[in-house]
Amino acid sequence: MWSTLPFDLLANIFSFLSLDSLARAQSACRNWYTCANAYPLPSIFHHRHPPWFLALPTRNRRPCCYFHNPATNRWHMLSLDFISDPIRPIASVTGGLVLIKITNSTILLLAICNPFTRQFKHLPLLNIARTNPAVGVVILSSNQYRVYVAGGMSEAGLSGATYEPTVEMYDSRDATWRIVGSMPIEYAVRLTVWTPNESVYADGVVYWMTSARAYNVMGFEIGSNQWRELSVPMADRLEFAALVKREGRLTVVGGTGGEEACVWELKGRNEWCLIEKVGIELGLKLRKGKSIKCVGGDGGIWLYRELGSEMVVWREVVGEEGRWEWLGVEGCSSIGGEQVHNLSIKGLG
Repeated sequence: MWSTLPFDLLANIFSFLSLDSLARAQSACRNWYTCANAYPLPSIFHHRHPPWFLALPTRNRRPCCYFHNPATNRWHMLSLDFISDPIRPIASVTGGLVLIKITNSTILLLAICNPFTRQFKHLPLLNIARTNPAVGVVILSSNQYRVYVAGGMSEAGLSGATYEPTVEMYDSRDATWRIVGSMPIEYAVRLTVWTPNESVYADGVVYWMTSARAYNVMGFEIGSNQWRELSVPMADRLEFAALVKREGRLTVVGGTGGEEACVWELKGRNEWCLIEKVGIELGLKLRKGKSIKCVGGDGGIWLYRELGSEMVVWREVVGEEGRWEWLGVEGCSSIGGEQVHNLSIKGLG
């Protein structure tokens, strides 16, 4: 019976599953895999389940990742022993996929993995071998995506290493890289030296945050292959700042040691509007410990430090579209009664 259900009915059933259950269902058979990738499940899933937080250690002492299930308020661990190389996460892609960087290479080598289904695939080599470029992701549909790579250092024969003022794009539909644009050399320098690789795609533009002297935002317009530059609110005062996407709009989350974390939303082309501040009680938690990191995903924004430290989360209330709430989430100190070491992590939403 299950193999003969219409895809729209099966997709509706899948939308009630938790993220890990959906991943297992997707790997059960070819019919279910096709169904899970043929329908925009994340848009349905988002309104029935609070968003999950995935954490990957920045140093691969142990090939694993950790994730927090907000429905049960529990942490879980997944082994990544199916990946032989040391890796560093870059971004969530689609359908549970994660874009990762192979770290035992001086030039950029990218791969795609799914921690839940244990899928892994190397992306082809870029047309130009690059060291430390900016990397961005554009999701086209539930199973199609593009990866943009801008700047970086490249070898230029007798002249030695030089900054590379071009943009390459990988399209999952034909699995190839091609040069799609150029940039002023000073932009290539800033993207290579001052960009931590967190990117946001909004309204046809791939954005990166740079942190040279004061924070600012650089954007690559895909349709015109032109570059734009945006200022950041309180740019010279922020101790941390990050780009996220909230309800389809470009958003900056930032804060200083003496003030609460703030959330600004882009209005028009270069106007930022303050839309939220962290509450006083939760703000006090952010002032303790090491530097704050931030990541955003569908329906949630996470402020975090190490794996064992408490997180502050701003997320949409399930079933109440448009209403968001602040929450504190305990860090991961043990799983199944076994102690977990406090690790430096990169979070993905």
